[in-house]
Amino acid sequence: MLLKRDSALVIVGHGSTLNPDSSAPTFEHAEEIIRRGVFGGVHCAFWKEEPSLRQVWHMIEHDDIYVVPNFISEGYFTRTVIPRELELAGPETHRGTRTIKYCEPVGSHPRMTELLLRRAGEVAPSVDPRQAALFIVGHGTDLNENSALAAKREVDAITALGRFAEVHNTYMEEAPLIADWDKITAQPNVIVVPFFISDGLHSYEDIPVLLGIASESLGAISVNASEVFHQNPYALRGRRLYYGSAIGTEPLFADVILEQVAAFDAQHAATELAPV
Repeated sequence: MLLKRDSALVIVGHGSTLNPDSSAPTFEHAEEIIRRGVFGGVHCAFWKEEPSLRQVWHMIEHDDIYVVPNFISEGYFTRTVIPRELELAGPETHRGTRTIKYCEPVGSHPRMTELLLRRAGEVAPSVDPRQAALFIVGHGTDLNENSALAAKREVDAITALGRFAEVHNTYMEEAPLIADWDKITAQPNVIVVPFFISDGLHSYEDIPVLLGIASESLGAISVNASEVFHQNPYALRGRRLYYGSAIGTEPLFADVILEQVAAFDAQHAATELAPV
């Protein structure tokens, strides 16, 4: 069992100035880790909310600090924004008496495959996967081509298991587009899981419109927005479409965060022990 009571954990999220739901999963996972008593201190910091990445250092009393990005992919934010804002020099940064350990983002963890399959099963429990197409939806971006690799990797892993008739990675802003889902597959059942950390603007507003579930956005802060996940299946374009909430809302993400800390320790212990 991981026990780091002489260390602090910082979970870094994107946050949003527009949607309060954006930071909710990060805070929920932090609360679960606090409940378990694993670390001496657990803190959240955000790029677009407070506490900000620059503020978080003033909140920490410990000298041994682990930083875990609560991001789906190894991309622009994890490689550029977070290291810049936290002034990190690499996997380990020594600043005065402090040692800051920068872990891999949650989305690169091998358990993502398990969690995506779990979410698909929850969304469409009565559907035979052999008669279904599973769509994993990412954002897509031109800031860093690595941002799409996580979804592609998961599609390859799930395809290799042979459970679903088809598995596709699609995006909101780059091809293959989720808006073309009915052109991509002819399967009678379509299961869509957003590969995002939170149920925010994209999962409440953008993707339902792109799928054809909604003709216009409900608004992420609408009291009716969450109903989009509870009206499955949708009879749409001659198919049955099942739409799930963002994978980052899965409670087991707290375990993944802790496992990324353990993975950091294992990797760097192995590096230190390796012969020169």
